[in-house]
Amino acid sequence: MNIRTALLEDKVQNHAKAQAVADYAVSSAARFKQLMRCFLDQDYRLAQRAAWSVSWAARKKPEMVQPHVKELVSQLSKTGVHPAVIRNSVRVLQTMNIPEPLHGELMQSCFTLIETHETPVAIKAFALTTLGKLAAIYPDIIPELKLLAESRLPHETAAFRQRAHKLFQALSKLPAHIQAAKAIK
Repeated sequence: MNIRTALLEDKVQNHAKAQAVADYAVSSAARFKQLMRCFLDQDYRLAQRAAWSVSWAARKKPEMVQPHVKELVSQLSKTGVHPAVIRNSVRVLQTMNIPEPLHGELMQSCFTLIETHETPVAIKAFALTTLGKLAAIYPDIIPELKLLAESRLPHETAAFRQRAHKLFQALSKLPAHIQAAKAIK
């Protein structure tokens, strides 16, 4: 299967085909790399269609995505990228173990995505979850994260509010030493 051709041959996105592409891509590292090339391509439509397949593939075999985490993180701060690429990048990242050297860039990108009014709500929700995971490692971000989420609540959809409330619950359950660190702030 030529992944690029398969993703572009239909006039509209075909989820059955996107799933078939994902299944094919996770069968080998070389095939997954071919899917990632489509996902990172400058062709707006190709990248958009590959986005769903990457997300599906990451759920099936997260280990295939691990070598590409840096590329996913860098997608979050790019302009001119289809929202599906950003959404599926942060969707995948929220479930991954992110290498420490990427934590700062990932945190900054997620905070920016949440702060930006025009960011679609699904992207903001995934960014909240990602920051919640990082808050367990970096408790210093907890006050800023809570303040940002609380400030956005009146302006966001029910989906965002629900994700924010889950975040608040998760933050309240962090171990005592993390709670103590955030209380000092």
